Amino acid sequence: MLRIGMLTSGGDCQALNAAMRGVVKSLAANVADLEVYGFENGYKGLIYGNYRLLTSKDFSGILTKGGTILGSSRQPFKLMRVPDENGVDKVEAMKQTYYKLSLDCLVILGGNGTQKTANLLREEGLNVIHLPKTIDNDIYGTDVTFGFQSAINIATDAIDCIHTTAASHNRVFIVEVMGHKVGWLTLYAGIAGGADIILLPEIPYDIDKVVEAVQKRSSEGKGFTILAVAEGAISKEDAKLSKKEYKKKVEKRKAPSVSYEIAEQIKEVCGTEVRVTVPGHTQRGGSPCPYDRVLCTRLGSAAAQAIMDRDFGCMIAMINGKTKKVPLEECAGKLKSVDPDGQMIIEAKRMGISFGD
Repeated sequence: MLRIGMLTSGGDCQALNAAMRGVVKSLAANVADLEVYGFENGYKGLIYGNYRLLTSKDFSGILTKGGTILGSSRQPFKLMRVPDENGVDKVEAMKQTYYKLSLDCLVILGGNGTQKTANLLREEGLNVIHLPKTIDNDIYGTDVTFGFQSAINIATDAIDCIHTTAASHNRVFIVEVMGHKVGWLTLYAGIAGGADIILLPEIPYDIDKVVEAVQKRSSEGKGFTILAVAEGAISKEDAKLSKKEYKKKVEKRKAPSVSYEIAEQIKEVCGTEVRVTVPGHTQRGGSPCPYDRVLCTRLGSAAAQAIMDRDFGCMIAMINGKTKKVPLEECAGKLKSVDPDGQMIIEAKRMGISFGD
């Protein structure tokens, strides 16, 4: 008998179900006796023993279904060693649930914070395998995370739609794309959507340079300008502040987000109408795109093989088009950021795209 547990943690994305399906279908096709326990709402299910025994029917017809059939929640890694309001030791509770069910392995799907907790459980002696999920594509050790391409498609579609109304009204439009710490999603969607200005967390912007780019387009007879702005975009001035100082400044910010702040600054100097569009959680929703379906099927199948080989304590990554096992201790806690001097940025700048620097 092979017993595995599965959970999805952190922000949701389109391809979580596809990844779980890949794991279970591959195991079911190769293991005679298989039990799969699904923990509800992320690590909370593992902590408080909220789970259900899943059957093959639960994984039928979910390849194209967005979200997660298990539910998800955010459980900050920094609070994992802090007892809850009832004094429950979260780490010990997770271990007890694992041993109570006599699990052979725990398959954990999630982003950076989820991965750090997965590595913590590995250090505590549990057999774990991590599958890299995030629309931000910021997990170190893998070329791509599932959910990223689906989110690119949605964010790009939002920019595409803005093009027609921006051209019709000769306005400046800002499309705010998800990404607090890294700008992969904004970079790809911005280039794919033909944005004129792209602002990323990794490249602090000078508002004067942004205004200059807008005015340059206007002087060339181009009646509109589109900015793709990451929600974590930061000015050069603010980038010099300490984290504590910047947090206080953001708390006092009157504008809903940095995009609205930039809009006001452009309007003040250029005197032009500026509109802000925020696709928000639509970027996490809907069906996974074909690329993510294939990616998740491959990652899920590779995870199943690792389980059958009893090769635990790893993340299943995609590197140079091939699935690879990366030890969790080598990637947990590391962030994959956009390189400001990287080839993609250089090529975009060669095209005339401004990054406000």
